[in-house]
Amino acid sequence: MRQVVYSVAMSLDGHIAGPGGESDWITIDPEIDFGAMFARFDVILMGRKTYETTRTDQGEPVPGIESYVFSRILRQADCRGVTVSDDASQTVSALKKQSGKDIWLFGGGVLFGSLLELGLVDRVSVAIIPVLLGGGVPLLPDVQSRAELQLVEHRLYAKTGTVSLEYAVTRKTAGPQLRS
Repeated sequence: MRQVVYSVAMSLDGHIAGPGGESDWITIDPEIDFGAMFARFDVILMGRKTYETTRTDQGEPVPGIESYVFSRILRQADCRGVTVSDDASQTVSALKKQSGKDIWLFGGGVLFGSLLELGLVDRVSVAIIPVLLGGGVPLLPDVQSRAELQLVEHRLYAKTGTVSLEYAVTRKTAGPQLRS
């Protein structure tokens, strides 16, 4: 079965975007093979806010990768090149059952938190950028359960100090509400 992989850049203090939603703090390490990363996926999932910031004139956020946007506001007729859904649970469950490559969960923490709560996230891949933002959008907003992770891959990019970590989600349990 295909895996849903939440892949995101994060500051050392746990933010995926700055206080104003900015991402100018993300350093692109020349050693990172983005071609290989993109080749791992044939579907990308994102929420409305991420879609609106990555939207191009062609409509496709990542050319050649089938894109799904989850929103209760956007309408399919207004979003060329992507599939709009208001039911993440049903859509992602169906996608996971189809044959294909892994599914890239991209962008904001709200969709990540929702899919994690539903047990639909299989991997968490985080590139930790050596910067302290002091505030911003957290990696994971408040959720009602705890997810246990097992490290499956790691790499240090010495030129920039970026550390890449990938974890398998091994178990989701009820727990106290997390605070961001």
